[in-house]
Amino acid sequence: MPGVYRFMLSARWAVIVLLALVLIPTMVRLGFWQYHRHEARVARNDLVARNLGSPPVAFDSLSSPGWSVPGDQVWRTVTAQGHYDTAHEVVVRGRTEPGGSSIGYFVLTPLVLADGKGSVLVNRGWVESAADAASLPAVPAPPSGDVTVTGRLRADETYASLGVKNRGGLPDRMYKVINSAEQAKYSGAPVLGGYLELASSQPAAGASPTLLAEPGHSDIGPHMAYAIQWWLFTTLIPVGLVVLARREAKQQAAQPAKAEELVGATS
Repeated sequence: MPGVYRFMLSARWAVIVLLALVLIPTMVRLGFWQYHRHEARVARNDLVARNLGSPPVAFDSLSSPGWSVPGDQVWRTVTAQGHYDTAHEVVVRGRTEPGGSSIGYFVLTPLVLADGKGSVLVNRGWVESAADAASLPAVPAPPSGDVTVTGRLRADETYASLGVKNRGGLPDRMYKVINSAEQAKYSGAPVLGGYLELASSQPAAGASPTLLAEPGHSDIGPHMAYAIQWWLFTTLIPVGLVVLARREAKQQAAQPAKAEELVGATS
C-alpha cells in the first residue's frame, strides 16, 4: 500500500470498511426482497385478471363440504341456483365500506342449492353498523323464491389468518370470519367450502347491501422502483469509499507541504 494510503490501516478505517462490507450484502438482499414482492404482485394481478375473465362455472361443480379453495381458483367467476335461507343469515363484523373508510358488517346468507347438494355461503355485501356494537344492523331482505347468483369464488377465512382468537362474546348471528365449516355448525346443514362474493342476481334484488367491487389488478405498486433504489445505493458504497479515501489521501499529502511552508516562514 502506498505510504499516502497507510491511514487506511487505522482503526477508524477498519470500522468504515467493516460497515461497508455489512451494508453491501444487506442492501442487495433488500433489493431482492422488493423485487420478489414485485413479482408476487404481478403474479397476483395476472391471476385475478385471468380468473375474473374466466367463463362462469357452477359453484357446486368445484366445491363440496369441507373443500378448501386452491389459491389458483380464488376470484374465479362462479354461479349458483337455489333459494336463500334467511333463517340462518348472519353478519360478519369489522368490515370496511366499499370505497370508503366506515366500519360495518358483511351480510352472509346461505343459498340452498336447487340440486340438493347443500348450501353456498353468499356474501351479499356491506351494511353500516347499528347504534351500538351489541345490536344487529338493519339488513335488506334477499329476493324470495328461486334465484341465480353470480359472483367471485373466495376462500374460507380463519381466525388465525385475520389475527383474532375466536368468536367468543359476540351476540347471536354475529361473527368475525366467513367460514363454511363454522356456518355449517350454526345451520346444522351441509355447507360447501369457500363462499361466493355476490356480483349480480337474477331476479335482481331491490334494496340490498352495498355490493363489493371486484379487486383491482392493474397496479403493480412501487416495489420494482424500491428494488432499483436499493441496488443503486449498493453501488454507491464502494464509490463513496474510493472518494473518501482519495480525499483523505490528498489531505495527508498536503500536511507535510504545509509543515515545510511553516518552517520556511519561521527560519
